[in-house]
Amino acid sequence: MLTSSNSLKSRKELDAGLGGAARAWLDEALAEAAHDAAAASEAPRPGASPYASPPWELRYAAAGRHCGPEHADSVRSLLLVEAHASLSSVTRLYEQGTAAERRAVLLTLHLLDLGDTALPLVEDALRANDTRLVAAAVGPYAADHLDRHAWRHAVLKCLFTEVPVTAVARLDDRARGDAELARMLTDFAAERTAAGRPVPEDLRTVLALTAPADKGDHPARPTAAPAAPAPTEES
Repeated sequence: MLTSSNSLKSRKELDAGLGGAARAWLDEALAEAAHDAAAASEAPRPGASPYASPPWELRYAAAGRHCGPEHADSVRSLLLVEAHASLSSVTRLYEQGTAAERRAVLLTLHLLDLGDTALPLVEDALRANDTRLVAAAVGPYAADHLDRHAWRHAVLKCLFTEVPVTAVARLDDRARGDAELARMLTDFAAERTAAGRPVPEDLRTVLALTAPADKGDHPARPTAAPAAPAPTEES
């Protein structure tokens, strides 16, 4: 299942879907996260280790077990927001977490006050072959902070891995008038056609978006050339 930031549930929606024990567990987990956020704004306690993980991070890992996998992304996102998670926390949770835990970090980055400091996490996810991570990585945080070169390659990554481009936040805004993206898409379509492979319909969708906003004409629709024999081995 590919999850987007738009599918994250609010606390009210979670309360409606969780049983009594799960709601009580979530209450405790969010209270711990809020306590840690308050403590972080105060002077460090004498003898406190800067490397110790706060209790709410353990709750983060256990969210699926206590609230169900269908609610885990939303529960983890609420914990990150309630804790005002720092860069060190989100990095630790991402690097040490399962794919599901990494996905929840990526889905929540735009809700945290991190500026562009968490871009290495997005860049790591875009190097992965896990389509759930790729889909989560191209959300609002990437739309706000990836530079044009990296964002174009993120769009191509979605096309290559068959992640629907509907996962790409602010696709219309960022693709509009992008002649370089149009060139890259056209080249990609030509490579697919030459290899006897179909051109994804999503590629045509994005290519149409690259037309300048003040012009009615759109870039030429990539046409299929005579199919070449498919290669015997994937490169």
